[in-house]
Amino acid sequence: MAQNDVDLSHVNRTLENPTEEVETEKKYASSDDGTHSPTHAAPNNNHLNDGNASINSADRKFYETYGTYDRYEITEEDCYEELGFSFPTWKKWGILTVVFLVQVSMNFNTSLYSNAVGGIAEEFGVSDQSARVGAAIFLICYAFGCELWAPWSEELGRWPIMQLSLFLVNIWQIPVGIAPNFGTIIVCRALGGFSSAGGSVTLGMVADMWEADVQQYAVAYVVFSSVGGSVLGPIVGGFVEEFLAWRWAIWIQLIFGGFVQILHFFIPETRTTCMMDKIAKRRRKEGEKNGKPVNIWGPNELTPYKDRFSAREIMITWIRPFRMFLTEPIVLTLSLLSGFSDALIFMFLQSYALVYKQWDFAVFAIGLAFIPIGIGYILAWFSFFPAIKKNIKLRHEQPENERAQYESRLWWLLYTAPCLPIGLIIFAWTSTGPPLHWIGTMFASAIIGIANYSIYMATIDYMICAYGPYSASATGGNGWSRDFLAGVLTLPATPFYQNIPSPDNKNHLAYASTILFCIAALLVVAVYVIYWKGPVLRKRSPFAQKLHAARSDTGGRRVSTLPGLYGSRHNSIAQGSFAPGSRRGSVMRQGSMARQAAY
Repeated sequence: MAQNDVDLSHVNRTLENPTEEVETEKKYASSDDGTHSPTHAAPNNNHLNDGNASINSADRKFYETYGTYDRYEITEEDCYEELGFSFPTWKKWGILTVVFLVQVSMNFNTSLYSNAVGGIAEEFGVSDQSARVGAAIFLICYAFGCELWAPWSEELGRWPIMQLSLFLVNIWQIPVGIAPNFGTIIVCRALGGFSSAGGSVTLGMVADMWEADVQQYAVAYVVFSSVGGSVLGPIVGGFVEEFLAWRWAIWIQLIFGGFVQILHFFIPETRTTCMMDKIAKRRRKEGEKNGKPVNIWGPNELTPYKDRFSAREIMITWIRPFRMFLTEPIVLTLSLLSGFSDALIFMFLQSYALVYKQWDFAVFAIGLAFIPIGIGYILAWFSFFPAIKKNIKLRHEQPENERAQYESRLWWLLYTAPCLPIGLIIFAWTSTGPPLHWIGTMFASAIIGIANYSIYMATIDYMICAYGPYSASATGGNGWSRDFLAGVLTLPATPFYQNIPSPDNKNHLAYASTILFCIAALLVVAVYVIYWKGPVLRKRSPFAQKLHAARSDTGGRRVSTLPGLYGSRHNSIAQGSFAPGSRRGSVMRQGSMARQAAY
């Protein structure tokens, strides 16, 4: 059967005997054809018994065109060659490179502000500690922004959500750049944080274009953009603080943000359900043009607008990431691991100005001291390549082994996570100033960079694999933990390094980093526990289990939507559940079965 054709033979029979359609649909609903095509309850034909008065003109026109009151939903199998999974390699990586730059700009915004703290404090007559509130409030609001934007990218598409987010973030930079008072800076930084969609949406795009078994190289690329952007900020910021007015730190963010928004404007939508809507519309239009009506509809077309965006549905969509964070053990444990490790590293980075002033580093030189962390990120990124290759081989050899499919993604982290406490303890006792050389602290920073990248990469890869089309909501919890904890610790970080055990103690910087070392050692133990108990965590994560079962039904392919638990009524309808008052039909079953067999 041609890809654009629909088998409507049973529809023609229905014109002669409407009762037969009910029996046919009952048969479809009860059969187990091995596909993931949604089962369908018997059509709601009660309106036929009420007389023609209950049939409006739109119903009549639809019936005259298609010979049925039912609408048939397109599935992934019916259009797989047109979805993001089937994009050419060059197109996938082209899109991902734009996403890479978008993610760099977002994290650049979080870090560059710190170099404006001194200028803000001087101009508006506030303390440096008060000026840091602008950095803290942005990170805290960024954490909630990621959670609030992420689920809407799953409902409305990645492209419009990211465009709106970038636009709002750029808009809120303007009042900060021309701020007449300190209050304007705080309010607009908060709004800028709330407007940031963050890495949860960009990581969701990986799940749109790569199947779980081959996603790791793409995940590694996007993760590098996230951590790399946070290092680029202070490197650039050091020169800005040294040679330019503080407002240039804001204008540079705006210029970078505007540039990446323009680039992002030209990339296509990748969210599967949104692409399926467009494909269905195009096929109907082609059918009308050829005189052969095609009765297929996208998943979002089958739900009335008022049902998709009622107050209840909006709340269900918004709370989805928070519910997943609290009720899915996978999301909770991996997010807390990633969040606490990032918070430790963030506190450690706040010591740079204090540490390198002991060697009389200029402001721009302190910024350049962040380069070793970037080198650590690069080393960690490349170190994952052989680990990924080994993981892929293991998964192919043991397709039925769930530990091979999931926990193997954490395997390399078992060896790189200890770099976090090791790097911190080396940094602690090489940061005491002359006569020790500063190179020791930079060596330690590179080791810490390896750990930070590895923890983020491994936890994100695991979560995208487990949650597929809902990975934006799942990884939103990871981003929330990292950004929220980092934001909360922004204000106490500098006093922590200045006052423990006391400013008069010549080794007070070393003692502070040693405390971080002790906490990091506990986090490393948690890595091994999570690796060992991974199967238990997955079995107690109901949404992850349902997604795994759905993928098993499709031969390992991702599914675009899933009913129940954290989905909305819209998601349930899109998968074929019966909605009161609807007149939905089955989904092109014969065509989809034939194509699935071909795969």
